[in-house]
Amino acid sequence: MSTAPRHALDAWFTASGWTPAPFQIATWQAYAEGQSGLIHSATGSGKSLAAWGGPVMAGLADQAAAGGRPATGLKVLWITPLRALAGDTLESLQQAAAGVGLDWQVEKRTGDTGASARRRQRQRPPQALVTTPESLSLLLSYADADTRFQGLQAVIVDEWHELLGSKRGVQLELCLARLRAINPALRTWGLSATLGNLDEAMGTLLGPEPIHGGTLIEGAAPKPLRIESLLPAATDRFPWAGHLGTHLLSGVIAHLEGPGSCLLFTNTRAQAELWFESLLRARSDWLEGLGLHHGSIDRSLRERIEDGLRAGDFRCVVATSSLDLGVDFAPVDRVVQIGSPKGIGRLAQRAGRCGHQPDGQSGILCVPTHALELIEIAAARRAWQAGEVEARRPLRQSLDVLAQHLVTLAAGGGFDADLLREEVRRTHAFAELSDEAWNWTLAFVTQGGPVLEAYPDFHRVVCGQDGRYRIADRRQASRHRMHIGTITSDAAIAVRYQGGGYIGTIEESFIARLRAGDVFLFGGKSLELIRVRDLTAYVRRATRRRQAVPRWQGGRLPLSSALASRVLELLAEARDGDFSEPELAAIRPLLATQASWSALPRQGELLVERTRSREGEHLFIFPFAGRLAHEGLATLAAWRLGQISPATFSIAVNDYGFELLSREIPPLDTSDLRRVLATENLIEDLFASMNASELARRQFRDIARVAGLIFQGYPGRGKTARQLQASSGLLFDTISRYDPDNRLLDQARREVLENALEIRRIQETLETLANAAIQLKEPERFTPLAFPLWAERQRSRLTTQTWQDRVTRMVEQLERAADRS
Repeated sequence: MSTAPRHALDAWFTASGWTPAPFQIATWQAYAEGQSGLIHSATGSGKSLAAWGGPVMAGLADQAAAGGRPATGLKVLWITPLRALAGDTLESLQQAAAGVGLDWQVEKRTGDTGASARRRQRQRPPQALVTTPESLSLLLSYADADTRFQGLQAVIVDEWHELLGSKRGVQLELCLARLRAINPALRTWGLSATLGNLDEAMGTLLGPEPIHGGTLIEGAAPKPLRIESLLPAATDRFPWAGHLGTHLLSGVIAHLEGPGSCLLFTNTRAQAELWFESLLRARSDWLEGLGLHHGSIDRSLRERIEDGLRAGDFRCVVATSSLDLGVDFAPVDRVVQIGSPKGIGRLAQRAGRCGHQPDGQSGILCVPTHALELIEIAAARRAWQAGEVEARRPLRQSLDVLAQHLVTLAAGGGFDADLLREEVRRTHAFAELSDEAWNWTLAFVTQGGPVLEAYPDFHRVVCGQDGRYRIADRRQASRHRMHIGTITSDAAIAVRYQGGGYIGTIEESFIARLRAGDVFLFGGKSLELIRVRDLTAYVRRATRRRQAVPRWQGGRLPLSSALASRVLELLAEARDGDFSEPELAAIRPLLATQASWSALPRQGELLVERTRSREGEHLFIFPFAGRLAHEGLATLAAWRLGQISPATFSIAVNDYGFELLSREIPPLDTSDLRRVLATENLIEDLFASMNASELARRQFRDIARVAGLIFQGYPGRGKTARQLQASSGLLFDTISRYDPDNRLLDQARREVLENALEIRRIQETLETLANAAIQLKEPERFTPLAFPLWAERQRSRLTTQTWQDRVTRMVEQLERAADRS
């Protein structure tokens, strides 16, 4: 490591009041030796400077060798998972470069970058570019890509855990393989703070056979993290989901009255809207000091909030995961989490938004929306203290992403099929790609397959006389570039004021349920719908109170396996009379009622409750496997019970278990239950028990979009979700009938099992239950664990008002019964 550049970096650290951490120095040394790797360190410990310091010192050395002139051409790519992070990352990198005297242009390129800036960057590329996986793929689709990236020295992937396990991560793997083919000496570094499978994560980033091996650098141990609960004065013995936690609003306001600013996180955008409104109604004098931030709000409004946070102008900003990652908001003094975090890593990530300096103290106040979430908060604290963090599993064999990548490279100067096949196999995602799968994908982008080969639009790539594959024509290249990207697009439409002014986007499925004149809450404002035209909802400000809150997809976060295990551990302690955790002490009446009427579950046991009501017979089963896995398990159990005795079942699920309701359920003993929950013929019975074909059809829409089978329309004239679904549905039916061996059909079915049903977790759960002792109870009434499932089923049958009234009446009846027992 050259002494002069290192001296300049040390001097800048000293001037900033910092001292380089050992892991930062180790990273700089590894970079200087040409190594690649993964930096895993606590949030706020300086990972960005650890990764940026190596390229900065190399740039200083090159600048000195050239007599003070900076090197030309692109040297460093910084990949960020979110466009919203690009601006803050850009500012941090620019400050460090300027601080050490490195005369580099550091710019950003995302979907928000204007056309003139993009043209300028292509003509005169900066030395460092902050971008996203989608924008990198777009850059590779131009004919000068090899020349543009020939001098690239390093790629740094920020928040790698957010890309790992997604198709965007697969897309980035393929792009990195292309960059390494252009420049074999390329160094790749990933940054992460919350990962449980570090070796696998690094192997996925660097590929199965990295040229220089891989270096895992662990930073400082996670800082002590204060995880506290806002304990209610009293808790219900029969909790139910659907609350916002606003019954604890006064306690949150008291917390916010302290000095400094706060980030208040919610798990869904709808919840963020409602909490913002509740705070504003309770403290209208805080109007100028409250902000709202989530991904569907207009970018300019989000940026104003972010700038205000940096300047310390806000007392509190209500946010979703849009502010989870990577942004250094030094003024934030406190973090509040509304509801259970559902995962250990998510909680730690959010808590790290405060005390976000190397010597800072991180803490988080968790506000339960109902009593059972207090157990999950205590479980998260215990898991974090034990050093447990969830793993993120990388994807394999996503042929839709591979097909898109082939068209991208065909547009960018073309490719040699044999060389590219070996290049693709140097990724984790396609290390086991068979010749048959490769040949099928190549035929797919050139011919469209047996069903579509008669249509010229599906002949996107052609093989020239020189054996090189290139894009068919400029029109195909233009259409492909419009839709590069693999993020699953929620069917969204723009929201604008009638007189002009953009507000944000809302899912089309929500707007479709509204009529002109209906009022809804969005962006912290009550809006009246005027009309919907050309994928735009036109609105005006409403004086009436809102009647609806938009619901966005992705809001149902399942309880992680690690957190579920700790929940069972705490329930077992309560069963043994240990209420040392303050959250357990707060809900002791609930736990006592559960133990008295039925039992408290523990590891190695399966609690099953059978109860009769006026509706029929209820079977409650509690595997504690998370909501998504329970959806599959409930459907499977209902189908298998129907094989014993024909019956029609109603189903409800939550993170703790599921309910089956029927007029009559046949008598069941423990051996019957074991057969119902057996692992034998799992996949076959799952597909037989559900409308798997319809699920696969809907999954096929996203696959077809990524693979380029569906043209989504030109900018400003995009197709609606209904049109896309109709197009993909027709393709699905036609291909299923005439090309049943199509590999995209297999992928759709596999993704339904892996993503929608969490088949791996179902399999693991059933294997665990095979050796579990079954506690079969027959309580006279719904227990505290069963009641939330009953309430969840009522929600799907009744209007909101009727549902709340009925649930409230049932709570009153059960509370009276509990008082008598």
